[in-house]
Amino acid sequence: MSDAPVSASATHRWVIVGNGENRRVRMFAEAARAAGSATPRVVEWRDVLRDGGHDFAPDEIVRLDSPGENPEVDELLRGMAEPTRVEGSARWYARFLDAVRSLRGGLRLDDPAELAVLFDKRLCHARLAAAQVPVPFSPTSGATAPVRGWSDVRSRMCDAEMPRVFVKLAHGSSASGVLAVESTRAGRLRATTSVEVAPDGRLYNSLRIRSYTDEREIAAIVDRLAPDGLHLERWIPKASQRGRSADLRILVVAGRATHAVVRTSRAPLTNLHLGGARGDLAAVRAVAGDRWADALSICERAAACFPGTLCVGVDLLPAIGWRKFVVGEVNAFGDLLPRLTGLPEGPAAGVDTYTAQISAALRRYRTASQHLPPEPVLAGASGANGGAPW
Repeated sequence: MSDAPVSASATHRWVIVGNGENRRVRMFAEAARAAGSATPRVVEWRDVLRDGGHDFAPDEIVRLDSPGENPEVDELLRGMAEPTRVEGSARWYARFLDAVRSLRGGLRLDDPAELAVLFDKRLCHARLAAAQVPVPFSPTSGATAPVRGWSDVRSRMCDAEMPRVFVKLAHGSSASGVLAVESTRAGRLRATTSVEVAPDGRLYNSLRIRSYTDEREIAAIVDRLAPDGLHLERWIPKASQRGRSADLRILVVAGRATHAVVRTSRAPLTNLHLGGARGDLAAVRAVAGDRWADALSICERAAACFPGTLCVGVDLLPAIGWRKFVVGEVNAFGDLLPRLTGLPEGPAAGVDTYTAQISAALRRYRTASQHLPPEPVLAGASGANGGAPW
């Protein structure tokens, strides 16, 4: 992509479709102002869901942000007033896609058809596999054979010779409803998860990871989740760092890997909100050696499966001592990485995830609109012109 200057105009506007009180919206707005733009206009998800759509002007660049962390929006999406409930993800998926499709006009950073795939782990897995992106084996790839309950999970573990498997909600996020299930040679079972079971059987997300070893309890959880859609993946034994299980979240913006963070945990689930901790990226790069470039390339290949989406977060699973990598998930809203600056050799060196996206978006649409301000100069960024060479 050319590094030609972008035309300046005070009429340029950013729009964020999000929850206005959320830190995601606040952080992006701060980055936009720092880059020389006016404060973005915020369109609330609750208004889109209630009113059935929204119209954007031709010169507005429209960013969709996560509808999470707002009880009112969550109730509109899932049909229940309990924001920590696990159930309801299928309804959430359908209503979220309806809301996205009801948005009209503007210069869009998120493709509705691609979001439909990104928020269905079965479809996402199939798309990645078709593009020869390395992914764990999955008997549910492509959503061709629904999982009806625990008996189906057990039979597929047996048929595929998978004694260890991740059971995921097809439309889940933030590890909601995920169970890491392992079967020993003695036939004993263990399911590690953040799911907490209420006395009446309802399921809730907890910030504490727990284990279930009674098959009847595991079966009850899976059977309750199955109507929302389940995805199964072979459990890839992850590499470790300082005795903790570890993986990587790598952000890809406009086709380039820009930011990376190591996530470590004593449990199979490395999500930072579940007690995980950021690890040592420099140590990972040193151990990976010449395979580090391969890791970034794999993430860029995964992102290339979604060319209409400016930014995705790729969960990369390392194995064999940080010498082999497979893609666990691709996340549409995977850019919430506070205080993280770009990879030193990449196009966003020294800047945060939001500033990197702002620069990339301006370049994407520099020929689509004559109402864009000059591209911000990214302090510390690489490239002959001192900016981001997208």
